[in-house]
Amino acid sequence: MEFQNSYEDDVYAAAYARMEFPGTYYLAYRDLPDIFSRHANGHCAIDVGCGTGRSTRFLQKHGFTAVGVDIAEEMIHKAREIDPSGDYRHLADGKLAPFADNTFDLALAAFTFDNIPTDAKKIELLRDLRRAIADRGRIVLLVSSPEIYRNEWASFTTKGFPENFRAESGDSVKIIVTALEDKRPVVDVVWSDEAYRKTFARSSLEVIDVVRPLGRKDEPFEWICETTIPPWTVYVLKMS
Repeated sequence: MEFQNSYEDDVYAAAYARMEFPGTYYLAYRDLPDIFSRHANGHCAIDVGCGTGRSTRFLQKHGFTAVGVDIAEEMIHKAREIDPSGDYRHLADGKLAPFADNTFDLALAAFTFDNIPTDAKKIELLRDLRRAIADRGRIVLLVSSPEIYRNEWASFTTKGFPENFRAESGDSVKIIVTALEDKRPVVDVVWSDEAYRKTFARSSLEVIDVVRPLGRKDEPFEWICETTIPPWTVYVLKMS
């Protein structure tokens, strides 16, 4: 069955636009400022798969001049509504051809690769990003760990999808974002750490840092699995 992007939906886009950084999503972004300060070599950024602009605005808040791009026109429309002065662009084919070589110091892809179904398509985008960033540029990939689809979380539930336990890299998995009023399941593509590292190598990219954030007891959230199982993985890549 052909993979369908759950985010190319105007109703879901409207619900997603109202969400900022609740619960488990807080952990996804908590460590990014420190990662940026340690690895970014400039302030010109591209947010690939920007959705409704949450991560683009996050980059702006932390000192970057950022452009957000997405294949989902509904998401870009919402991003422009929320941030009329921002730079958000709809790239229907997902290609970064409108941007010249060596344009960006940093590329951020937050959850984007959870919705790219094949190794070939992942490599195609990574090579495109490799072209678009400067020689000393960095790519930061924030992805869902395979464990997120097999446990319960402050902001997600997967208990209705036991088939997730049988999923291997490249398989579709389902998850419900309980932080949204739209409780329809999202369909993602699971991808293991081993599979990602092979994909990076085939894209001529080198992993220079990996962060797997865990929740802390002093944080104002009712964690479920977050203190012992990292729901997210952050990879920092450079050209090899």
